[in-house]
Amino acid sequence: MLVLSKIMNSTNFDFYRQKIDLLNCCVIIPTYNNEKTIISVIKGVLAFTANIIVVNDGSTDTTSELIKSYNEKINVIEYFPNKGKGIALRTGIKKAQDLGYKYAITIDSDGQHFADDIIAFIDEIEKNPDTLLVGARNLNQENMPKKNTFGNKFSNFWFKLFTHIDLPDTQSGYRLYPIQKMKGTKYFTSKYEFEIEVMVKAAWKGINVKPVPIKVFYAEGSERVTHFRPFKDFTRISLLNTYLFFVAFLWHKPIFLIKNLSIKNIKLFLKKHFIDTNESVLKKSVAVSFGVFMGIIPIWGYQFVSALLLAHVFKLNKAIVGLAAQISVPPMIPFLICGSLKTGQFALGGDLSESIFDSGINTISEIWAAMKLHLLEYLIGSFIFAIIMAIFLGLISYIILKISLKKNTEI
Repeated sequence: MLVLSKIMNSTNFDFYRQKIDLLNCCVIIPTYNNEKTIISVIKGVLAFTANIIVVNDGSTDTTSELIKSYNEKINVIEYFPNKGKGIALRTGIKKAQDLGYKYAITIDSDGQHFADDIIAFIDEIEKNPDTLLVGARNLNQENMPKKNTFGNKFSNFWFKLFTHIDLPDTQSGYRLYPIQKMKGTKYFTSKYEFEIEVMVKAAWKGINVKPVPIKVFYAEGSERVTHFRPFKDFTRISLLNTYLFFVAFLWHKPIFLIKNLSIKNIKLFLKKHFIDTNESVLKKSVAVSFGVFMGIIPIWGYQFVSALLLAHVFKLNKAIVGLAAQISVPPMIPFLICGSLKTGQFALGGDLSESIFDSGINTISEIWAAMKLHLLEYLIGSFIFAIIMAIFLGLISYIILKISLKKNTEI
């Protein structure tokens, strides 16, 4: 903390107080049983702004008594019993929105963050308004818990998969949220996993997400206070990732693809991944076939990621495989299901005149219900249909690429 005081003594506090007020920004401090550090955190933030919301998340130590002396200087919210960090953050953000703040910086109350890093967030948000800024810690520094490093890399991987955004530290609690832009978003998590959910849903909403380098202080093992429960919280995060995975690949990724589907983008993609590569036409066509096959087989929700992982193993063009796997976008699903069922009926000697579209069955839910009666036909048929479509579209792509290559050679 001596280092912190030296840095803060050289800071122009009045200059940044004015900036924070002009930006209509506040600071949210969620706390649970941090009696040793909560006052120093509040004092550190007060040097920069009095726009503070402390959320006492059902502390059972002396935290409640300690923060009472600040009731007239800042906003204090208390409730019992403890509900989890996610609820504390959601409560603080809702309060900040109701008070009319445009931005909210969140800082943990365990003493690991430096109040003067507020400067980094304020300077960055001036350059990039309406951005969600995430503090990026040095994860290789002394006393950094090994489980934090592993958990962070795990979280970073899934965040990039869901959003196409590369962040070095997705588990940092030191952030700046554009809270007015986030209005109307629905959340369902209540613990630590909320900090992942809120970032992913902000990115899906079109909010830019950027890292901001920050300092961090980790006390030695016996002095460190943490409420993170490795097994329970990791399980919660895994369940959240499963939910986000299905939402991402059944809805957001197809929508993202459709939104970016322009003649210019298509030409650029084809030029980069089909024309301007040293791969043979045969290998590109095989990538198309493999992507189509993976997009049709009945592993709904896992088709895209499975296709990319296997493309890496088989050393196929991942961009081509990924594009071809998008054959399973929502508008194509009825066609793929019907084709799979008809193929299965033919393979098993069933009645081809029988259709799941008979008797007014025409919605996705009705199709799924009808499929249960023809599950074996669908499962077998989907693999056969996937092979047929893979060969067919692979041949089509081979012919088109051969013709294109010949024209480019003649030119």
